[in-house]
Amino acid sequence: MKKIAKVFFVLVLMTTAIAANAQKVQKFGHIDFSSLIQTMPGQDSINSAYETYAKGLSNQLTTMQAELENKQMDFQAKEPTMSNIIKQTKEKELQDLYNRLVDFQQQAQQDLQNYENELLKPLIDKARKAIEKVAEENGYTYILNSTQGMVLYSQPSNDVMPLVKTKLGIN
Repeated sequence: MKKIAKVFFVLVLMTTAIAANAQKVQKFGHIDFSSLIQTMPGQDSINSAYETYAKGLSNQLTTMQAELENKQMDFQAKEPTMSNIIKQTKEKELQDLYNRLVDFQQQAQQDLQNYENELLKPLIDKARKAIEKVAEENGYTYILNSTQGMVLYSQPSNDVMPLVKTKLGIN
């Protein structure tokens, strides 16, 4: 009889614990993270630095393209009078120049992306900390990024953008 009472008592405790946990309310919120980053102070200087860096890479690419075009035109003009060995050498030079141009273009895109990430990192870190503080202060279980539209359906949630902007001192 005592064993049955103990088992019954344990079952009651477990059921109570499960019921209490099931009743725990989860609070959801969302924020347009991209929009938040765009409104933060310092974004103008980041955009300016990014554009300056991109312009430098673009100018270098334009110079390389002009050099390739000039050498191609020169080759086409002189090709009828070239010997086979000179023609092969010039074709190889043009191919090498084209390959360098393609490599530069790919590397420039990667460098530009890395530079943008480097510039945005302090703003992103600051925004994330503010979101974490807002979540803790307001009892949110989850805050979702509505920028990417990854949630196809959810019950209504609160937009925490005004709270985060206030936390960051943005009007």
